[in-house]
Amino acid sequence: MHKVVQPKILYFGTSVVLISTMNDDGTPNLSPMSSAWWLNQSCMLGMSRKSKTVQNLIRERECVLSLPSVDLIPAVDRLTLLTGSNPVPDSKAQRGYRYEADKFGVAGLTPLPSLIVQAPRVKECPVQLEAKLVKLHAFEEPSSLVAIEVRIEKIHIEEELLVTGNSNYIDPAKWNPMIMNFCEYFGLSEQLSASKLAPVFGPDPVK
Repeated sequence: MHKVVQPKILYFGTSVVLISTMNDDGTPNLSPMSSAWWLNQSCMLGMSRKSKTVQNLIRERECVLSLPSVDLIPAVDRLTLLTGSNPVPDSKAQRGYRYEADKFGVAGLTPLPSLIVQAPRVKECPVQLEAKLVKLHAFEEPSSLVAIEVRIEKIHIEEELLVTGNSNYIDPAKWNPMIMNFCEYFGLSEQLSASKLAPVFGPDPVK
């Protein structure tokens, strides 16, 4: 039997993303989020316009999206309830956020230079995506939420994740992304079944 409910938040399982941007003083900011979905060479990010990350993204018009695997849960958790905004906005202070300037250091993560954007990549993440801002879309007005459209310009993948013999495809059996499901961390289980889509969008068979 189904029941009508009203949860505080709807988070039906999406990949965790570490977004790195550049602050106006030239230092990097790093923020975890999980309201992201992907289509072709683009990504849509859901965040609050009040966040330091979004303010940086609007100003610099570029970022890096680094996707952690499940082994980085402790590092991501150390970034939770931190903000690069000083002073801390009242809405975040009420939820227990505190200001932190060196988020890479606190998380124990390593910044790597990017190729075409100023924001650094996260060395420990096996997937690193350099992106440029396309457009901000108002969302649930009059709230501060925005849907941020970015285009992926450079894709960095840990070699161990690639399909053997084909350097342009990720082997899903080797990739275990960190998933945020209703504000709790999850990974992936083993493959349950083959998909008819795999031959269509995956690598061509080795001849």
